[in-house]
Amino acid sequence: MYARRVTEPDSIPLSRAYVAADGTPRIDRVDPSIFTQTYFARCMECTFCHDVCCAHGCDIDEQREKALLSRATELEAWLGIPRTEWFVGAREPDPDSPGGSYIATRVVNDRCVFLSKTGRGCRIHTFALERGLDYHEVKPLSCWLFPLLTRDGLLTTNRAMASYDELVCKGLGPTFYEAVRDELGHMFGPELKRELDGMAPRTSSVLRRLPLATP
Repeated sequence: MYARRVTEPDSIPLSRAYVAADGTPRIDRVDPSIFTQTYFARCMECTFCHDVCCAHGCDIDEQREKALLSRATELEAWLGIPRTEWFVGAREPDPDSPGGSYIATRVVNDRCVFLSKTGRGCRIHTFALERGLDYHEVKPLSCWLFPLLTRDGLLTTNRAMASYDELVCKGLGPTFYEAVRDELGHMFGPELKRELDGMAPRTSSVLRRLPLATP
């Protein structure tokens, strides 16, 4: 989601269009590089990247921005950061974004405002887990789907946040698809996973032997 427009790579058409549970986005084709590009994926076990993927903040879709703001009083107290300092700039329209637009999170000292100051990982994710919430409902979609995005019906690599050449942990683990396979299933349903599994010859063998932790 939320990528600046670039030349579309060669793509593989899907058997049908898949619409996200939120109603947006919709995909009908796949960039084949998601089945070949690899990265470490087990983010909370990483000891070398220093959360570099969060250095530029993220784009949060309107739907999840509203979900965060509905818990703003509790989240402000837990974060120690007022809601007026969570986001920056104007909301930008985007048809691939649930709710139809997105806004950027604020960056402070080269770190997303929601990134832990004393440990690792996203504090929105931790906040949700500590309260028994589904993190998918409050954590930016662009973060839990990373390193993939959707653009004009195409499921592809998130070039807006980290090109493959610049990804610090590239080449060290599962493919992009394998790493977020379950997140795609949550977003678009199990039928999409079955279809994508058929496009990815490595998937079944890798998933049997490699534990994939969610950051």
